[in-house]
Amino acid sequence: MFSLRNIPNFLSVLRVLLVPPVVFYLLEHDYTSALVLFVIAGATDSLDGWLAKHFHWESALGEILDPLADKLLLVSSYVCFYWLELLPLWLVASVILRDVFIVVGGVSYRMLFGKVDINPSYMSKLNTLMQIVLVATMLLSLTWLPMDELVIQILIWTVLFTTIASGAMYVFSWGARALKESSKD
Repeated sequence: MFSLRNIPNFLSVLRVLLVPPVVFYLLEHDYTSALVLFVIAGATDSLDGWLAKHFHWESALGEILDPLADKLLLVSSYVCFYWLELLPLWLVASVILRDVFIVVGGVSYRMLFGKVDINPSYMSKLNTLMQIVLVATMLLSLTWLPMDELVIQILIWTVLFTTIASGAMYVFSWGARALKESSKD
């Protein structure tokens, strides 16, 4: 049964459904269509978060679906930009490896110690924002507003820094929690 409190989850599902067309348009070099869909996906991300918090429509499904939708959209975009030779492999690999480490760390913690409290740090939120800004800037540069290469390079290095920093913060915070839990035994 549909209720208003399901709107944030519906918007996350919509964002997941936008991933294949974004990938298609990127690979077809139709950057304008990719940009429009990327902006729509970004708007649904902002809206679902605001609705969930403002109306207390948070859910266990939403805690998984929202970041999953974000990661699918961003990782797919990064892989496409690599495929199109617009982003370096080392940047794409760092973005993917960070997410793999977080998932493996979360699953390991869950298996060893129990419930995982998933609260993204400010550095993690900054990392996601910078990843979005890089994709949006590249799409803008490929369509309506050509950017100086220096701007793109600064964003690439900023994404690398925030990716490494946020990944390290997860490793250290979960590692500290794991040590604390294991010392209780």
